Amino acid sequence: MLKKIYNFLQEDDGVNFKARELLRYLGPGILVTVGFIDPGNWAANMAAGADYGYKLLWMVTLSTIMLIILQHNVAHLGIVTGQCLSEAATEYLPSFLSKGVLFSAMAAAAATGLAEILGSAIALNMLFHIPLKVGAVFVAMGCGWMLWANSYRRLEKWIMGFVSIVGIAFLFELSLIQVDWYQATTGWVVPVIPDGALPVIMSVLGAVVMPHNLFLHSEIIQSRQWNLEDEVVIQKQLKYEFADTLFSMCIGWAINSAMILIAAAVFFSNQVQVEELEQAEVMLRPLLGNAAAVVFAIALLFSGVSSTVTAGMAGGSIFAGLFKEPYDIKDRHSWLGVATTYSVAVLIILFITSPFEGLVYSQMFLSIQLPWTIFLQIYLTSSSKVMGKYANTSRQQILLWTIGSIVSILNFMLLWDFIK
Repeated sequence: MLKKIYNFLQEDDGVNFKARELLRYLGPGILVTVGFIDPGNWAANMAAGADYGYKLLWMVTLSTIMLIILQHNVAHLGIVTGQCLSEAATEYLPSFLSKGVLFSAMAAAAATGLAEILGSAIALNMLFHIPLKVGAVFVAMGCGWMLWANSYRRLEKWIMGFVSIVGIAFLFELSLIQVDWYQATTGWVVPVIPDGALPVIMSVLGAVVMPHNLFLHSEIIQSRQWNLEDEVVIQKQLKYEFADTLFSMCIGWAINSAMILIAAAVFFSNQVQVEELEQAEVMLRPLLGNAAAVVFAIALLFSGVSSTVTAGMAGGSIFAGLFKEPYDIKDRHSWLGVATTYSVAVLIILFITSPFEGLVYSQMFLSIQLPWTIFLQIYLTSSSKVMGKYANTSRQQILLWTIGSIVSILNFMLLWDFIK
């Protein structure tokens, strides 16, 4: 990874790196980043910090590195082929296999949407006392309108603004607390597994590496239109994509780390257990004051809304890919995919009696589906028939299969823990 960063900062393959030009390519990675600062991450990170202090920060570092490699790899598929993961699966896999994987991916997008919409509804309840089920309907309708009424570029600006608000909110929260930076620094780089921490560790990983983000990144990277027949242009795209991915994932790493830092400094140090997001907001009031609790809820709302938008985009992209079409919100297949993602999520929310159970079951399904998406990606990006000379090298395949195996084993362990 360090070698990759070093090579990126050099002038290679006849492509000159220009910081100003790089800014034009930033955006797709930010849309992907909101998927791993979503309400599911908030719940996992709050539990990690409240129960184990700074000891599990290393899991945020490790899972982010894994995520950078996987997202970087799947973005290459979009750049080199001009197809998203769903389109490529439909074209290169037998019909029965591609449809099985892609319909399960649609269900995973709906499960993700459930968690995102539910988190947004919880934030609305915190701020305005709107009932959860009413709030869920409002969020789904509002995010559907955002997707319908905005282009990729405009959505990128919306999401960048939302992520900025979340980041500023956590900077404010950090300014109110006393962080033990020595323990935090140690926690980021020294792997420790305290007794009973494995379910929380797996939850942190499962909340970072998510199937819908892999489909989404391969689609939205194509929003920067380019000439696939020009070798220099492809090299340039590959180079700037890595910068975008690295920059965006580092923002996600910082925000996820901030969640654990706050939970460790506020809840762990005061021996307060936190199991639900509403409980965290209530506990912040006597410990840090009303302002901290309100800022917490505002950050959760913007995090939930932005991740709900990207979950809808992922659902639309997956469904359109079944028909060998790119995502286009004005096309009926893309719009039907978005509507299905949100409708299924809201329908489940309307009938569940416990929001916590809804989050648990959504994460269970993601745990089941994620390995299928990762190994689909590895198969396609390793195929010379699909990628040509840009297919994964033997070393890259070993790295990707190792990461895929680790993620899959931990997710199955998480599933088993839920079932028990």
